[in-house]
Amino acid sequence: MTMTRGGFIRLPGGSVVVALSLPRPDHGPLCGPYDGGCRIRVLVHAVNRQRALTRLRNLGLRAVYLRGNTEPPTPDEITAVLHHPDGLVWREAPDDDTESWHPIRALLRQGTRSPSGNYSPSGNYSPSGV
Repeated sequence: MTMTRGGFIRLPGGSVVVALSLPRPDHGPLCGPYDGGCRIRVLVHAVNRQRALTRLRNLGLRAVYLRGNTEPPTPDEITAVLHHPDGLVWREAPDDDTESWHPIRALLRQGTRSPSGNYSPSGNYSPSGV
């Protein structure tokens, strides 16, 4: 189980925004899952909390759980995820308001480059470049 800190907020339309602080995946042996560094903040917009966590698990973050509501998303974070077409963004320095939010594809493709230079979220070669 991945140690997470996070929370959620229910929007007026009934959907939710879930915010999680997670250890950065595949960041190397210098960053342990329990140290204070190498964490990312992930925001997910979904119909409900379970669907938000399922979206993350389907992307390869398999052992992600939301326990409690200790760090719910801020109004700025809610705006960021609602204005992104995928409704799923992250940034490396959760406390740094000057860092931009990135699409989740940017996180997943780091370190999983195929021989032709095409990226694949699963790390497999994709001849079409998709």
